[in-house]
Amino acid sequence: MFTQLFFYFGELVKPLIFLSSYVTNTNSFPRPLTKEEEEHYLIRCAAGDEKARNILIERNLRLVAHIVKKYNNSGKDMDDLISIGTIGLIKAISTFDIIKGTRLATYAARCIENEILMTMRSSKKSKREVSLQEPIGVDKEGNEISLLDILG
Repeated sequence: MFTQLFFYFGELVKPLIFLSSYVTNTNSFPRPLTKEEEEHYLIRCAAGDEKARNILIERNLRLVAHIVKKYNNSGKDMDDLISIGTIGLIKAISTFDIIKGTRLATYAARCIENEILMTMRSSKKSKREVSLQEPIGVDKEGNEISLLDILG
């Protein structure tokens, strides 16, 4: 009996261990750039260097993941939110002006949040759409009734 209890306990705890290692793993994203490195790559990116742009994107993915954590309970898949946030990061890098004197992370954080919020707002509009063939209930005989059956 104790062996079964330990087995079931182990099966319950195993996903939590993997989840905690995923969340707390510091090696999942590359380290952020220093201020000097950031300026160097921003200047190269402004000159049209694609490699510098990719480095800026890769090194700021940790920021995207941090911002996405705020929207964990939004009902959206975390991978989708990270993809949307990455689009915001790419837009931020494309429109960032180094002359203004702010850090890229400060500017990018707003762009990432705005991209996520815009996507969430646009998806709310599609939630109101209802399919005519989608079942909305059952009749007295147990058959599914769709909106098309009621309207037709």
